[in-house]
Amino acid sequence: MTSSLLDTALDRSVLPGYSKIGYRIRQRGWSPSALRRLDGKVVLVTGATSGLGLAAAHRLAGLGATVWLVARDRERGERARVQIVEHSGNPDVHVGHCDLSDLRSIRRFADHFVAHAPHLDVLVNNAGAMTQERELSPHGVELTLATNVIGPFLLTNLLMPLIVRTAPARIVNVSSGGMYAQRIKTHDLQSARGRFDGATVYARTKRAQVILTELWAQQLAGTGIAVHAMHPGWVDTAGLRSSLPRFRKWTRPLLRTAAEGADTLVWLCAADEPGVSSGGFWHDRRRRPTHLLPWTKETAEERECLWALCAALSGWRDPGSPSPPVTAAA
Repeated sequence: MTSSLLDTALDRSVLPGYSKIGYRIRQRGWSPSALRRLDGKVVLVTGATSGLGLAAAHRLAGLGATVWLVARDRERGERARVQIVEHSGNPDVHVGHCDLSDLRSIRRFADHFVAHAPHLDVLVNNAGAMTQERELSPHGVELTLATNVIGPFLLTNLLMPLIVRTAPARIVNVSSGGMYAQRIKTHDLQSARGRFDGATVYARTKRAQVILTELWAQQLAGTGIAVHAMHPGWVDTAGLRSSLPRFRKWTRPLLRTAAEGADTLVWLCAADEPGVSSGGFWHDRRRRPTHLLPWTKETAEERECLWALCAALSGWRDPGSPSPPVTAAA
């Protein structure tokens, strides 16, 4: 295992820690036996047709899981399914059609999934978007927020009764290290004020994902459901190429492969260690702080407001459950 001092130095220096350099240094100490078999487990992965989601689905199928690929495009989903089955030798791979920016699509998929899946052991919220101009979803929500936060919030809560019945179970939310530079802005959650900057808005949604992870973890304490967030480092994906072409040009020799970026995601799904804790933010198989800069810390009121806004924008209501406990961020 990489020494704690070296690991922290890599993490705080960003460039080596988030690049393939940090990954390859850290992986030297990882045990191949850390990932247990997932035979009989049902895993649902959103954004599973490319990049991190596809790489994670490949490995999860290889571990024996029943894998559901949630895809916005049916044809791409089917191509991914065929590829995974051929590569893993596991025929138990399915495609679910769902656009995470469309609330009606999410509700239709959730109904379909609950009707066809006997249980849900792991939910991976990986689908994401970054737009260069401000666009709106079919329901009038800013598109990056709709895809990265509001859609996953609704999907997770609609599937929660099934997850609770399955427990022990896990929820893993894919965030980004870019969130370290941003704080949540509940007074302008839809980025309607001032100049729209796609990268900044994206980072704020990734901050929101981490806050929601912590709130779910508090709400689900004692249920056997572990909720974690992670960031993959700098990964050479189609999303990066289309959204941040200059950044990719400057950093290309240092970028991780999709499989390297997905490693901690798979580890959170299949290793024992993350199953006995909850509410963590992880990178390269180690728990990381959620704030590095004091001015990014949100208040307890902002956390409560974020939850309420997500519920309002998604149309989700659960009158049988109390609001989640809200505390200031650590």
